[in-house]
Amino acid sequence: MNREEALQKVKSHLTEHRYVHTCGVMETAIQLAKKFGADEKKAELAAIFHDYAKFRNKDEMKTIIIEEKLSSDLLKFNSELWHAPVGAILVQREVGIEDQEVLDAIRYHTSGREQMTTLEKVIYLADYIEPNRQFPGVEEVRELSNTSLDKGIIKALQNTMTFLMKKNQGIYPDTFRFYNELILDSRR
Repeated sequence: MNREEALQKVKSHLTEHRYVHTCGVMETAIQLAKKFGADEKKAELAAIFHDYAKFRNKDEMKTIIIEEKLSSDLLKFNSELWHAPVGAILVQREVGIEDQEVLDAIRYHTSGREQMTTLEKVIYLADYIEPNRQFPGVEEVRELSNTSLDKGIIKALQNTMTFLMKKNQGIYPDTFRFYNELILDSRR
């Protein structure tokens, strides 16, 4: 599937604002993939479809999480996490994408996980730093991302976890494990 076809398929599932964000993630993902050695075409495709399920009904997403036996922990945490794993399932079902690397990059773009591939990290970080994002700390993450994928992600995770803690929200276990893995690896 080429870029134009993919963008056309995803556009009807997104608001105009989210479509602009998706295009920014796509361009950023391609740049990060070039810089850090991920497959550029897979990065482009995963970026285009990363928010495919973002605006699905919460009850529909909850049903898919239960039916597909996704992590039971997922339902205990903020529903903002749901669109990533549900999106991977729906992209496979409705769009017909079967590439497991692309699907996993979509699946883990909100939570992260231990042992993330370079492609998964590229989508995670591209979603955070795309040029339309404006919030405290994003510029520092962009700067760190110029030289190190992991350093950029560590700072993004620190920012995200601090934000969640200030709002008295739980931190998804996979996110915390992802952070710990990167921090411990960076000390070696």
